[in-house]
Amino acid sequence: MNHLPVYDPLARAAFDQIVRGFLQPARVEKTGRAIRLDVSETDVAYFVRAEVPGVQKDDIQVTIDGGEVTIGAEVKPASVDGERVLRSERHAGAVYRSFAFASEIDEAASEAKYENGVLELKLAKKTPLAARKLTIQ
Repeated sequence: MNHLPVYDPLARAAFDQIVRGFLQPARVEKTGRAIRLDVSETDVAYFVRAEVPGVQKDDIQVTIDGGEVTIGAEVKPASVDGERVLRSERHAGAVYRSFAFASEIDEAASEAKYENGVLELKLAKKTPLAARKLTIQ
């Protein structure tokens, strides 16, 4: 016996994707710009070079929590009294970047340097504790 398919306009895949798109929450893009960075490592430390142009070093914050590092900065708009802005394309506002490493960071042995718009971090790795063998009693 032949099977006769029933036409159902609501069962089509394209319509299903459209309906799902309406039901999912909308993604809101952040207006801030992410900090661009390069990361490398050795056996004892991670090295991070982050671009943070146009920022004073006092306006940069680096936070270390275990193996997670957050770099944040406040980019202030350049303003000169008596001038009228005709066009402004440079970003002003908060910029940040957060990332995690596989091993924890030793905050006391880590270093930070900011020069020519580039933040250089030397993040020392914490030495892992040696494994101990428990005596069973």
